[in-house]
Parts: sequence; C-alpha cells; structure tokens
Amino acid sequence: MYNINQYLRKCDGNHFVESDILVANTYLCGIMVYITRRERFCAAHKLYREDWSIEKNENVFGNCSNVNWHGHNYDLFVTVKGDVNPITGFLIDLKLMKTIILENIVNKVDHKNINLDVDFMKDKMASTENIAIAIFEVLKPLFEEQKVQLHSIRLHETENNYVEYFGD
Repeated sequence: MYNINQYLRKCDGNHFVESDILVANTYLCGIMVYITRRERFCAAHKLYREDWSIEKNENVFGNCSNVNWHGHNYDLFVTVKGDVNPITGFLIDLKLMKTIILENIVNKVDHKNINLDVDFMKDKMASTENIAIAIFEVLKPLFEEQKVQLHSIRLHETENNYVEYFGD
C-alpha cells in the first residue's frame, strides 16, 4: 500500500493536508491537465482604417474592408490548464467553464457587429488576431478566480484560417 501523503503538495499558501484522508483543496502533484471547450458564434466585422482612403483599405484588407461589412461563423476554442482535484476528478467543472465563456464572450459577440457592438473590442481593429487577444484578456482573470490558468485561445475565422494566442 502506498502513502497518499507523498503525492499531496501545497497547492497555494493556504491549503495543506497531513492526514491519510483526502479533503477538498488537495491536489495530486505534477498531474497537469489541459481542457478545451469549443463554442461557436456568428458575427460581422470590417477591417477598415478611417484615416486611410477607400483604395488603400481595399489594397491592404481586400474584401474584408467592404463598406457593408461581412460576417463569419467563428469557432472559439478555450483551453485551460492546472492540477486535477482528487476529490472531484476535475480540473474545472465543465458547466462552469461553459458559463464563463458564454456570459463573458459568446453572449457579447454572437450575432453582433464586432466593430460597433462589442465592448471589449472598442477602439481596436477587429482582426481575428485582435479578437483572440481581447478574448484572452477578458477570460484570464475569470479563470484565475477558479484556480485554473488560461492556456490559450484558438479562434477559427474560417475552416482554413485561425489564430492561436497563448498570452505571451
């Protein structure tokens, strides 16, 4: 029989277990797990700089600078990482992960104009790169509150094009 205490470690400055009974807030040492949740949303945007001519915008951004906007069916992949809780077997409750993503991202962008309607994109070029970075910035502290680390945002604008951002 093994001694479970050898596998327990100090999770943060507040939790440590010294008995053979597992209690909440104990974590298995060195078991890093990554969980990814996919959500989908539809949104319009335009890549356009007001300080450039129509011709320059068309040359740089092509059809994405269309004055009448254009839309995409986005696939958003949110990956978090951390230690597995031996009591629940979870890194994070997936229902909670879904709620965080829906309430703070999807509900704000789905069937919206990213340039005009999305608060976290205000005054930013609505490129897929900038959208992914902004989503990361919104979600990072929310997942930290749940004691997990946001690992990456992967945002598919089309079937063939996506941006992945790791917060670097």
